[in-house]
Amino acid sequence: MFKACQRLLLLCTIALFSVNAFAAKPSFKICWSIYAGWMPWDYAQQSGIVKKWADKYGIDIKFVQVNDYIESVNQYTAGGFDGCTMTNMDALTIPATGGVDSTALIVGDYSNGNDGILVKGADSVASLKDQPINLVELSVSHYLLARALEQSGLSEKDVKVVNTADADLVAAFNTADVKSIVTWNPLLAEAKKQPGSHLVFSSARIPGEILDLLVVNTATLKQHPELGKALTGAWYETLKTMDGNSATAKAARTQMGEAAGTDLAGFDQQLAATHLFSDAKVTLDFIATPQLKATMQRVAEFSFKHGLLGEGAAGADAVGITTPAGNWGNADNIKLRFTDEFARLAAANQL
Repeated sequence: MFKACQRLLLLCTIALFSVNAFAAKPSFKICWSIYAGWMPWDYAQQSGIVKKWADKYGIDIKFVQVNDYIESVNQYTAGGFDGCTMTNMDALTIPATGGVDSTALIVGDYSNGNDGILVKGADSVASLKDQPINLVELSVSHYLLARALEQSGLSEKDVKVVNTADADLVAAFNTADVKSIVTWNPLLAEAKKQPGSHLVFSSARIPGEILDLLVVNTATLKQHPELGKALTGAWYETLKTMDGNSATAKAARTQMGEAAGTDLAGFDQQLAATHLFSDAKVTLDFIATPQLKATMQRVAEFSFKHGLLGEGAAGADAVGITTPAGNWGNADNIKLRFTDEFARLAAANQL
């Protein structure tokens, strides 16, 4: 009888172990779209870096490419993904305004020339007065135009914005009728080949204002901080891998460039106009300054002026935004959070 009980206990133990061994890991999906500052995520997945960090924390992470950038943000907002790559302006005007509490887990870079205004036959922003300008309306290109006009003593009332799909901008600029466009790389680099074109303003003139982020659902991140740790670890390992002129670094950037439709030289050219925060300490130095809060206030004011904060928004401060250097907007409606929690762990080698 005793031996029979021992055998039964052993069988139960084996069965319980088997159930635990094959229990499903927490699984997460992140969407991304092609852009120089986001190509490291694709490489991280393809090279196994994402899996390495996910395995460390006992989870599964899958990055899914969505060809239409705005559609990717919309799908995240609708709950189809746990995280998504997006700009700071779109993070505010789409998920945050839509009521989805989101956290900017990774502040990866800022556009430092990747976005620009091209004009044929003139070399100043002042030449845009009373002229039509083709761009993706209500996008970061529209924001860039507003900032360029402001710095030149003009306003949006002085120009006529012509809404044009990003896929059509280069072709439009190649026609005689279109004299000026606002766009981003790689479209900007292609359009610059047009004879007589001049780059009259670029995002290098407003450093730190057009930010490229990895945004994660705040509730998901709170429930699964291991997701934040794994993604942060994978990001900074990837940046370290691609940096420099070693064979490994060049191979990594070549793979990223090819995935983005260019080669190593073309991708390096895009990276030159992208201020990547090369390691966690650099990230912390940036997000700890008052500039981030000031930038988000400026973005919120632009967004409210253009009706991007929703019909019920009473002012630019309708949506609350938190940053390590202070908060902006409605404290009772915090929907966008910039965190330094995970970058601090990375900087201290505690991931």
